[in-house]
Amino acid sequence: MSTVVMDMDKPVSRIDPLAEISQKLDLMAQSIGVLGAQVNDLMERAEADRRRQQTWDDLFEDLTPVVNDMYQVAETQLEEMQQFVTLDDVMELVKRLARNTRNLNEMLDTLESAQDFLRDAAPLTKDMMAEATMQLGKLERKGYFGFARQGMYVADQIVTSFGEDDVKQLGDNVVLILNTVKALTQPEMMTMLNNLTQGFHEAEAQAKTGELDIGILGLLRQMRDPQVRRGLAITLETLRRVSAQAPKVSNADQ
Repeated sequence: MSTVVMDMDKPVSRIDPLAEISQKLDLMAQSIGVLGAQVNDLMERAEADRRRQQTWDDLFEDLTPVVNDMYQVAETQLEEMQQFVTLDDVMELVKRLARNTRNLNEMLDTLESAQDFLRDAAPLTKDMMAEATMQLGKLERKGYFGFARQGMYVADQIVTSFGEDDVKQLGDNVVLILNTVKALTQPEMMTMLNNLTQGFHEAEAQAKTGELDIGILGLLRQMRDPQVRRGLAITLETLRRVSAQAPKVSNADQ
């Protein structure tokens, strides 16, 4: 009975070490897999670093001639400017810029504000220009500009026709001229001038057609008309008043 038990225990003791070895092998396999993954990651990083370094090397190789050319150009330009600008001048400029930093900032703020104002006012300016163009077109169609051109022609004629003495006399009598014009532009004076002009044209037309009697008897018959006598009386009184205001002429002058 004990022999049988011994036979049963031996296989069990053989299986346990094999399982343990198998587990260890699995763990080693997993560790090897993780290690391989880490090695692959390190290789990829190393390749990326190599490519990055190669990129920088290529960039440095490409920029080296450009930098050399820029250096040579700058050196040439500095040699040409040496007689006009020195290092002390540059340092003085830098100091002045440093001292006037606030002023420069204020100036830039002003420019930015002006730019914003122009940007905001641009639509309004466009509308104003369009309106001004339209109004100028209307004035041109109505003839204002043509009238202005002819007015310049009239002014040119006046300037070329009158001398300084004439202008001085005009200035001395400008008040009298304006008062005369003011009196002539009164409604009753304008009505009288209009009636006088209209009556003159009507009388002239009658004289041309022979309807106006210019004989002595005809004139005497017209004197019987109260309107004719009133007109003659007004005319004679006007002539008398004008003669009274005229300068007196002495006998020696005569």
